[in-house]
Amino acid sequence: MTLSRRRMIAGLGAGLTLGGCQKILETGPVDALATSLDGFTMEAQRLVVPRTALAREYTLAELSPVFRANGSRTADTPAYRRHLAENFANWRLTVTGLVNNPLSLPVSMLQQMPSRTQVTRHDCVEGWSAIGQWTGTPLKLILAMAGVASVARYIVFECADLFGDTPYYESIDLIEAYHPQTILAWQMNGEPLPERHGAPLRLRVERQLGYKHAKFVHGIVVTDDLGRFGAGKGGFWEDRAGYQWWAGI
Repeated sequence: MTLSRRRMIAGLGAGLTLGGCQKILETGPVDALATSLDGFTMEAQRLVVPRTALAREYTLAELSPVFRANGSRTADTPAYRRHLAENFANWRLTVTGLVNNPLSLPVSMLQQMPSRTQVTRHDCVEGWSAIGQWTGTPLKLILAMAGVASVARYIVFECADLFGDTPYYESIDLIEAYHPQTILAWQMNGEPLPERHGAPLRLRVERQLGYKHAKFVHGIVVTDDLGRFGAGKGGFWEDRAGYQWWAGI
């Protein structure tokens, strides 16, 4: 199933130039076909793959010698530069929306919670892949602290990096949010998460393509409707460039 989806993406994208995970299929007949297949692909994959099935994990010997940075290399704002200089001592992760207990958590508190370390492959829509080790706090533990309302359907990630005046955002559904490999990573390859990879926190949602792995995360919003965010398609590049909301691999 994974191979078939990757081949489909490659076939649909033949002859198109992709740049830095920031270009994808242009609007037109091919994009319309991809959009029509998006929901079908998600439902079909979930029919045959268990909800808790793990993405493949690798050994430390298989780490990529170079791991390119996708998307933004920095959140180049005065506020972010200040946080970077302070080693993120005052950075807070907020959890709001459809929760019983809104949260504001310092990174140090997240690092004291039970963590997960995983060595996985990052697949970018540009066509490159790299293997890295990630350590972070399982998202399901954060959501358990907040107490997610029964009507909730999606998790939206608010990010500090800007494209023009527009902040980046992404979203996943609750199935991916509670998956054991979905973490907010604060460490990469045994070291503090580098700036170019989204310090201090980035989402790792290992069964999804690279653009879903939001960087510079400072907010989580639990919601029942993606239409309240951006242009309503569930993510910055979904709104702007025709990326498919379902990015399962």
